Amino acid sequence: MNSQDLLQYLLSGLTLGSVYAMVGLSLTIVFNATGVVNFAQGELVMVAGLVAASTVAQGLPLLVAAAIAIVAGALAAEAAYLVTVAPIRRPSLFSLILVTLGVAIVTRSVAQLAWGTEARALPPFTGGESIDVLGASLTPQAIWVMAGTVATMACLYLFFSRTRVGQAMLACSENREAAALVGIDVRWVAAGAFALGGALAGLAGVLITPITSAVFSVGVTYTLAGFAAAVLGGFGSAPGVVVGGLVLGTLESFAGGLVSSGYREIVPLAALVLVLMVRPGGLFGTRVLD
Repeated sequence: MNSQDLLQYLLSGLTLGSVYAMVGLSLTIVFNATGVVNFAQGELVMVAGLVAASTVAQGLPLLVAAAIAIVAGALAAEAAYLVTVAPIRRPSLFSLILVTLGVAIVTRSVAQLAWGTEARALPPFTGGESIDVLGASLTPQAIWVMAGTVATMACLYLFFSRTRVGQAMLACSENREAAALVGIDVRWVAAGAFALGGALAGLAGVLITPITSAVFSVGVTYTLAGFAAAVLGGFGSAPGVVVGGLVLGTLESFAGGLVSSGYREIVPLAALVLVLMVRPGGLFGTRVLD
């Protein structure tokens, strides 16, 4: 083991953590605006990756395929909200968990029927050889993934600070009852939050698929990792969620490289349990799941 290997694990972890951060952000947006933890969020990442890969295989340009996949993520999330969540009157936390888990199972089954069990590949956004970073290797697609996370944070900041829809979502995140009393249509805000969360999940799927490929069974992994990132950073803090995702991805990379690849999937669950035991509000957040 040398310094180049350690740096390689770090770069790989930051790449993976950037995807976890985007999934965590999409979960956070939905939860803050609606109080719903969407356990089907990882399935949207999976669907977007499969849609992008299949549309490119049909001959569409990569940029067009990426746009279609992101829109597909938003539409799938919106449909799930309108069909399963919105009709529930006086929903309990338990009923919402069951509903979103049901959506995840159905989405996974439909994806298996539509795309089969084979992994689908998506070409990288840009070609070229990997970049040498002090002896470690960084692919151009990894740069796209990390840059995409930074751009997402910037766009979300502008959206929530400069637009009326974003400010309405913030108002609902503070107090949905008070927001309704001042004229904000809480149901429309919830629908918008689901669509925005689906679009972010779709973007994560488009960015990571050229590195990992897409298969119908991968959604649960992204759901667990994104949820763990959101809990680790704090559901009330978008920067905290990003930090949580990066920390989680880095820990997972080092665990796989230094110990065994079999321990990679244990890291998100272990981090989730530890944070819930020690600091339920997360490292930077103030909201607690209740």
